[in-house]
Amino acid sequence: MQKRSLTRFVWLSIAAALLTIGLKTLAYYLTGSVGLLSDALESVVNLVAAIVAFIMLRIAEMPPDEEHEYGHSKAEYFASVLEGLFIIIAAVSIGFSAFERILHPRSIDQAFLGLGVSVVASVINLLVAQVLLKQGKKHRSITLEADGHHLMTDVWTSVGVIIGVLLVAITGLQILDPLIAIAVAINIVITGYMLMKRSANGLMDGS
Repeated sequence: MQKRSLTRFVWLSIAAALLTIGLKTLAYYLTGSVGLLSDALESVVNLVAAIVAFIMLRIAEMPPDEEHEYGHSKAEYFASVLEGLFIIIAAVSIGFSAFERILHPRSIDQAFLGLGVSVVASVINLLVAQVLLKQGKKHRSITLEADGHHLMTDVWTSVGVIIGVLLVAITGLQILDPLIAIAVAINIVITGYMLMKRSANGLMDGS
């Protein structure tokens, strides 16, 4: 398979992001959960990150020229650095939303219906993430791997949010919703940092 064909996997990521944005926004609309709102916000970041990955892959595929004797493959590392940054931005937005909900708690409506929609979105992200990770390793593309890891953080975010909303629905403890969202945000920050560190090491030709 030619490297040029790798962009088709990014198109898969873009399609998944558009679909999950719609599903998670619907889940938030049904429930009013800050956790589900944060989950939807991260899917917007996924869409932006996938578009950046597509652009960087196209640049990386360009042949060597007079100014780039060794080609443009390093562009992939810039894509993964940006994805790491987007992951952290998503985590910060989740944190702010969660703290606001702690200060101004509200009940969750139609919890189980909203959770069902969120589960469907999570399964879509999980399947696409596995494809990206597999193809990224197979073709040694850090861009596809970064996008796959990004989607996996979204899956874990969704798992945490679903558990939080479920616990709120069962126990009536509204504060659990924002607290679990904060815990997931911390995990996402760590993932984003590790991704950026790995990409910076690649740009510096670290051993």
